[in-house]
Amino acid sequence: MSFDPFKEKGEKPASYENWKQLWPRAYDKNATDPKTKMRVILMNGTEFEAQWFLHNMARHTADNDLRRELAVLRRCEQQEQKKLSYLKPIDETILETTIAYEQLAVELTALMARREKDRTVKRALDFALLEDFDHLYRYADLLEMDSGIRAEMLVGKKTEIMPGRPTVSEHRFPTDDVKKALPKNASMLSKLHTMIITAAEQQTMNFYMNCGTFYGASELGRRLFLEIGMIEEQHVSLYESLQDASTTWLECLLMHEYTECYLYYSMLSDETDDYIRGIWSDHLTREIGHLHAAADLLERYEHKHWSQVIPEGAFPELLSFSEAEGGNMEYIRKVLKNTVELTASGEDYVPACEVKDDSPFRRYNRKVNGAVASVASHKVIDRYIAEAGEDYRFQVSAHPVPALRDRTCDNTEVGRSTETAGECDDNKGRRKN
Repeated sequence: MSFDPFKEKGEKPASYENWKQLWPRAYDKNATDPKTKMRVILMNGTEFEAQWFLHNMARHTADNDLRRELAVLRRCEQQEQKKLSYLKPIDETILETTIAYEQLAVELTALMARREKDRTVKRALDFALLEDFDHLYRYADLLEMDSGIRAEMLVGKKTEIMPGRPTVSEHRFPTDDVKKALPKNASMLSKLHTMIITAAEQQTMNFYMNCGTFYGASELGRRLFLEIGMIEEQHVSLYESLQDASTTWLECLLMHEYTECYLYYSMLSDETDDYIRGIWSDHLTREIGHLHAAADLLERYEHKHWSQVIPEGAFPELLSFSEAEGGNMEYIRKVLKNTVELTASGEDYVPACEVKDDSPFRRYNRKVNGAVASVASHKVIDRYIAEAGEDYRFQVSAHPVPALRDRTCDNTEVGRSTETAGECDDNKGRRKN
């Protein structure tokens, strides 16, 4: 039977926890299932999105009674976010955490893309998927080079580590990341997908914005965080543009709370760690209370029943990392094979070889990157190959894209060349003529 949070009794929003309750037992970075780590990061990002939305909403209303209601909700969201954030153990390094962030980006995006029916949303997910996939590869090589840790162990050998669309090819003019928004009559699953992926990518963007400068193992690593952090901003622009911006603030608040309930129930249904499962259960009860509070505010201030925004309260298909296990690898390989050469162009996606030399994409990419040999995402792989003879990868079979199979050369032409990219002839990423 499907779960309908509107029919459940939650906890009143003004229920707060003390310092002891807010200090959780951190997970074991070596023993905890990578899927549990991904769930923690996803829900941390979801809570950040919720409280940051409430701050912005408070700045766009002059009604102090409503502001007080929002302040009560926001404090609860803040407490939940803090508890989730401190599940991260003290001995997990910035780069180890980064591997988990990128694994989440890959697995979550692939999972949602596999079941997404809206063409615009699916294409956006498939497009950015290959970029986060490439980020995982670049960070994994940096991790092995700087710390001697093989990322395949951190991802539990559940996610392949190999090149995607090269990061150097991802730097696009800002307007190319703005796409067509979902219509009001879009399916609830599509609406949930856009809200979830926006929150997840925003959390990654924020993490790199704030933590990249604290990476102390090498200057090259700091430069890589700088570069990939800019791509995460592009992804946030892409995903947020898909959301229906015609909704009112209170309608959007209701959707935020519904999304949190949906995710906590999904995590609760999927979790294998009993301690973490208890947190999902507690937070679900709290969020159901928040959902009822949001529905009450919508009725009081806009005279709308919640069903006018969410016609069917019962959750659609739940989000399950466990069910995705195995299937995502095959799906990612298929997307790589078929779309790795694409770039964004306005509201569309086109083969990079079809983009004119004077286009905003090419002018911006040339301006930002300059000489490709100096770009951090390329230098990491270039330096690793120089030291080890070939790059670091974890793959279950040959790369599905022939141009990306050469492990002695970092191909920087795929997704940006004026011609279909071929194989490398040296470690500078040049194409054979």
